[in-house]
Amino acid sequence: MTAHPTPTVLLVHGAFADASSWAGVIKELQNYGIPVIAPANPLRGLASDAAYIASVAAGIDGPVVLAGHSYGGAVISVAGAAENVTGLVYVAAYVTEEGESLGELQDRYPLSPLGSKLTEWTYPVEGAGTAVEFTVRTEAFPEIFAADVAADVTEVLAVAQRPLAAAAFTEKAATAAWRTKPSWALVAGADQAINPDVQRFGARRAGATVVELDGASHAVAVSRPKEVAGLIRDAVRATG
Repeated sequence: MTAHPTPTVLLVHGAFADASSWAGVIKELQNYGIPVIAPANPLRGLASDAAYIASVAAGIDGPVVLAGHSYGGAVISVAGAAENVTGLVYVAAYVTEEGESLGELQDRYPLSPLGSKLTEWTYPVEGAGTAVEFTVRTEAFPEIFAADVAADVTEVLAVAQRPLAAAAFTEKAATAAWRTKPSWALVAGADQAINPDVQRFGARRAGATVVELDGASHAVAVSRPKEVAGLIRDAVRATG
């Protein structure tokens, strides 16, 4: 009997965060002996971000489980079409359908408080002048993003945000990998950034195995790394 290699977990962060937001989850996965990689998600647009993450996955020898937080969920729904991806884990995430934009998915339910707490910036685009990107207002960040995370941590996270290009909200997903790959979803019950009903709807539509954490903020990977890593481990065990 041939031993199947343990899938490598590829962690995809979302908007207003970076790969260090997975630090606690990475530690837990390493303790389980699960290989893990957490690249920087460019946050410049759904198609280009997904192409980048798919290229990272394709460069890994053996099977890959993709885990996406927040906007990272939309990214893995497209990038998950990569041949060696065996499972998808959505963490307080958007689970987009083929041909659907983040905005369209979000508009199915009442908007979260996040929309009114964003700051708009512009950045230069080659040959096109400027484009728009967003961050969360620093003073609103703890309440909106990380209400269950210690204040000294959120003060750092709030100023280390990586902005999301506005185009990412309107670009339509080219595919939905969950149609052909098994999926798991963690719903953050007290999320103020993505309405938990949006998370529940997407997970249900994908036929995902769902875990809901009552009282968990959007930064659930920071505040509840054991539970997040536990769900990812379930996906690794099921697809390895």
